[in-house]
Amino acid sequence: MDALGGPGEDGVNHGVELRAEGVGHRFAPTQTPVLQDISFHIDRGEIVSIVGASGSGKTTFLRVLAGLVQPTTGSVRLGETNVTGVADMTRAMVFQSDRLFPWRTAIQNVTFGLEVRGTKRSVARGRAQDALQLVGLGHAGQAYPGELSGGMRQRVNVARALVVDPEFLLMDEPFAALDAQTREIMQAELLRILGETSVGVVFVTHQIEEALYLSDRVVVFGANPGHIRDEVRVPFDRPRPLGIKREARFQDLYDHIWREIEADVLAGVASEQQSAAQAAH
Repeated sequence: MDALGGPGEDGVNHGVELRAEGVGHRFAPTQTPVLQDISFHIDRGEIVSIVGASGSGKTTFLRVLAGLVQPTTGSVRLGETNVTGVADMTRAMVFQSDRLFPWRTAIQNVTFGLEVRGTKRSVARGRAQDALQLVGLGHAGQAYPGELSGGMRQRVNVARALVVDPEFLLMDEPFAALDAQTREIMQAELLRILGETSVGVVFVTHQIEEALYLSDRVVVFGANPGHIRDEVRVPFDRPRPLGIKREARFQDLYDHIWREIEADVLAGVASEQQSAAQAAH
């Protein structure tokens, strides 16, 4: 896994950059605006989280970065290349559900992307074993998904994404389905894993605490339509102890971000309650 070499002395691999310029998107057929004039960048080796109220376009934007959704306006570039689809392996996506094949063992799930690329079987298996070792599951390669806990399945999911040597990892609330304790453990594990790679990460989450703990920067999305309201630089060195979440400087940043999204969150709750009341009648 040569492309998973560690970052530079400052923790960030400057050079290759994933950049969105003036991205907007409308959903057909209503042409409802979902994203508006979003300009965003991330370097390899950097972790950037996106937070915002439900409906602020976070997942849609992540899919634009992945090439799964084409923006209505603006563009996405990886280095000097326009992102126009998902034909390459420069970006890998990790979803909320692990999406593992239940009939494949852990190591067979991890080799899948390499098999699609036509990688020689012995090479694919060796790289998959290295990836499982990286995520702390070197002993579990022969286990089937049904034999693994939720946290272990998501580790396999991360290994499957990393094994194709992406330059950027796009993560859509990957820990949302886990219980609170497992989620905290997985956050710390993710920082450990990423500390051994040069991959850049865009991490979408509803949890401000999770965003601050994981990230070098937190991008705050406003709603209706989705737009960048603020960008917060996180001043804590990585890796970070979980106890940092209880420090006053961490809580100050948490409060700042909450104030940025509070009105959108409350408006969303009120809209859901109104819809529920109308449905009841």
